[in-house]
Amino acid sequence: MKNKSDLNLFFRSFGIVVIVIFAAIAAGIGLFYYVFAIPAREGLSLASWPDVYTDNFSLQLEEEQGELKVKEFGIEDLDRYGLWLQVIDENGQEVFSHNKPENCPNSYTASELLAFGTNVYDNDNRVFAGNYEGAEKTYGYFIGFPYAVGKHMLYYNGEHVSRLSPVIRAGIACVSCAVFLFTLAYVFWLSRHLGKITKGIRDVSRRAYTPCSAGGVFGEVYAALSEMDTELRRSDQLRIDTERVRREWITNITHDVKTPLSPIKGYAELLAENQISESSEVQEYGKIILKNAVYTENLINDLKLTYQFEAGVIPLSLQEIHLVRYIRELVIDLINDPAFSKREIEFESAEDEVAVQIDSRLFRRAVGNLIINALTHNPPETKVFIRIERSGQGRVSILLRDNGTGMDEEEQAELFERYYRGTNTKEKPEGSGLGLAIAKQIVILHGGDITVKSKRNEGTEFRVSIPEGHSVK
Repeated sequence: MKNKSDLNLFFRSFGIVVIVIFAAIAAGIGLFYYVFAIPAREGLSLASWPDVYTDNFSLQLEEEQGELKVKEFGIEDLDRYGLWLQVIDENGQEVFSHNKPENCPNSYTASELLAFGTNVYDNDNRVFAGNYEGAEKTYGYFIGFPYAVGKHMLYYNGEHVSRLSPVIRAGIACVSCAVFLFTLAYVFWLSRHLGKITKGIRDVSRRAYTPCSAGGVFGEVYAALSEMDTELRRSDQLRIDTERVRREWITNITHDVKTPLSPIKGYAELLAENQISESSEVQEYGKIILKNAVYTENLINDLKLTYQFEAGVIPLSLQEIHLVRYIRELVIDLINDPAFSKREIEFESAEDEVAVQIDSRLFRRAVGNLIINALTHNPPETKVFIRIERSGQGRVSILLRDNGTGMDEEEQAELFERYYRGTNTKEKPEGSGLGLAIAKQIVILHGGDITVKSKRNEGTEFRVSIPEGHSVK
């Protein structure tokens, strides 16, 4: 099957080359006629037609009783082609004329006769000369043609040219053979490369392409194939990684939803069967049910918010906020939370106050997610440092730094991806895996940016940068 495909490709290439050659020949013939042809009675003739016509015009002349006459057909022929005629005798005196230009003389000297037939007459006509031998006299005649016909005389050694004729014929035969062999070799070369390119494209689609380095005319094509193969493989790997993370997230979120549902269901059954007699136990079980219900609600809200971001339908209610006081109050609320009351959080600001335009509810969730992430996924003794400062160019930055376990470059690259959970979440798997992705989307929605720097066992630093003092729409 491969040999048949290669053979078909060879014949197609050969056909293309032959077509190109014939097209070049046709173009050459067309150019030849464009340069060396003029309109004539047949429609198109070589530029030598006026000379031939002038020689044959003697057939239209006749002598009767010593007087020259032009046949009626000859006069009609002159009128049909817009030609003029002048006949002179042996003394250079005009004996007949037809359609002759007004500035054409009636007699000629010997020198004028020599030059007359080789020059353009009146810039619009080329004059050709002929002879007619009558019974009694010899006449000369001039025919003016409305063509700018050029003529060049070539002199050569006839003896040498006759000797070279066999050599020229042999040379033409050799050149023809060389052209044919070159064409055949070129077709083989072209079909071989086209076959490699076709196979390369097929292998790229099958993800079985082997990169090859080649220079010359097709070097860029092979380089493009290699680049395409690399991009496709990278895209495939990204798709595989995304699908893997998605499956892991589905597994995690399923587990996370089931985890709070189990105590909710268990304690609800106890309450429904009226097996609890003490009111203190009822209150304790109710708190457990409420806690897990809130946890489940948060998971669902994270999912909803994520897909609202993806669909671009998040309502943004901007208002002017004093950022320093806003972040300080957020930190105080976290410290008052029993889950983080014993954690060390330090807050400072390089500015007394900075006004920004933000959605208070959404932005609180973004910054809160970053702080809670630092507290949740680091050891209890980890210290979290928060600082507000102007970063220039009309922007303000919120710096969040911790001295916790840190992350490697691979974790940092995927940190803001949806569904991603870092290695630090194995011991504390709470959360949907969407917190940091949501935080980044909220910051971007406010016209800001968020970056992360981290080293393993040295801690992590987040920098949130947003515009200062005006809204972003």
